[in-house]
Amino acid sequence: MTARKRTSSVAKSENPPPATKEHKPTVASGEDFSLAPPKLGVIFVISSLLCSLYLYLLCFHYNVDNELKRPILINAGLSLVGFFVTLKLIPVAARYVLRRNMFGFDINKRGTPQGEVKVPESLGIVVGIVFLIVAIIFQFFNFTEDSLWLVEYNAALASICFMILLGFVDDVLDVPWRVKLLLPSFATLPLLMAYAGHTTIVIPKPLVSYVGLEILDLGRIYKLYMALLAVFCTNSINIHAGLNGLEIGQTVVIAAAILIHNVMQIGASVDSELRQAHAFSIYLTQPLMATSLAMLAFNWYPSAVFVGDTYTVFAGMTMAVVGILGHFSETLLIFFLPQVLNFLLSLPQLAGIVKCPRHRLPKFDPATGLLTGTRDGTLVNVYLRIFGRKSEKSLCIHLLVFQALACAFCFLLRHFLAGWYK
Repeated sequence: MTARKRTSSVAKSENPPPATKEHKPTVASGEDFSLAPPKLGVIFVISSLLCSLYLYLLCFHYNVDNELKRPILINAGLSLVGFFVTLKLIPVAARYVLRRNMFGFDINKRGTPQGEVKVPESLGIVVGIVFLIVAIIFQFFNFTEDSLWLVEYNAALASICFMILLGFVDDVLDVPWRVKLLLPSFATLPLLMAYAGHTTIVIPKPLVSYVGLEILDLGRIYKLYMALLAVFCTNSINIHAGLNGLEIGQTVVIAAAILIHNVMQIGASVDSELRQAHAFSIYLTQPLMATSLAMLAFNWYPSAVFVGDTYTVFAGMTMAVVGILGHFSETLLIFFLPQVLNFLLSLPQLAGIVKCPRHRLPKFDPATGLLTGTRDGTLVNVYLRIFGRKSEKSLCIHLLVFQALACAFCFLLRHFLAGWYK
């Protein structure tokens, strides 16, 4: 999350999440503003590492039916267009937000010349808008008026759009933290009302003899679970932050894992409904990843723009939606293992048991340019306390590698438990 500190209001302990910037009431016209060029070389390396396996599995390894492969490739083409559109719109939007005095200063560079640079914020709204446009245009190529998936697809887009709106409201109004926890609950209402899929869960084989059932129908409790999953995913991305590129970086790593998982399930399954559910997930994940990579080109260290809460809640909601409608919420939670760990570490402060400062960031040393972990309960600080001081860029890379290892662990776990667990 990227929180703000205004002179017109007193920072309260009920707003605990970490931040990379703080507000000052300096006026910025935006007329003489020049945004640093996008770091396309970094994006090429990251996208090559994350997308190569997915494309190989989709195009060569698995014999995916043309009925599924064609819309997936069309969606990929539209997502690529969305990547370039996002690249073009970010500098334009950056000037507009500066005119509205929406900028911040990077706290992790305080005491250096970079710490005095006005950084445009809330640019996640660009990613959200382009994502929605790509997802809506894609309907023309894939869904018909009588399509069984059309209602849920539009309900998913409505929930995501609702979350983008609430995230931008938070960026503008600085909503208290306890209120933020409830926002995803309202945003999931369109999806919950339109959801017509199964509400059953498969009982793990070792527990069947104790439960007496192989399949358990949860009914409305399943929809409550869906709402809670959306709340967790949305806020977990929001609080595991505080470094240039970390919010978007973790999103693209998880998105790549989701894509790989979906294409593996499509290739291995003979159930047409299950294959369609995983294809449905791909239709929303590819635009998310493409537009996020475009934003990462500007948000990678040193960050030229801040994404704001608009992006973090949008990304979390989108991944929750694809996990729910793709019927792999258990796998999604293992992909979110670093976020689960960060939440558990943060729980004493979030619950008010331990004093919680406004900014739960590492301590920056301007002389060395290194970050030192504080006693605050975040994965960022705990990692620094265990492995020692690091630069912001190095720390972000380490945490993203940890995220990738968590996703790899999920695939290994599924491989070894297949046939025994379920």
